[in-house]
Amino acid sequence: MAIVEVLEKKGALTDLDLQKELKGSYGEVSFREVNSNLMKLEIIGVLRVSRLMKGKRQVQLIEKN
Repeated sequence: MAIVEVLEKKGALTDLDLQKELKGSYGEVSFREVNSNLMKLEIIGVLRVSRLMKGKRQVQLIEKN
């Protein structure tokens, strides 16, 4: 759950910034791997991915009550 850990520390990030953070902490991470994991986490309700503009998305954790 490296993605969740980064978002807990940094807050909402763009998908590209998230990938850079993951590369810095965990080594080489492809954009394809990041997207695949984002989709899985969004399906189970852990985070939300919103389109900011063409080619840029914001990733944020969903707050649990």
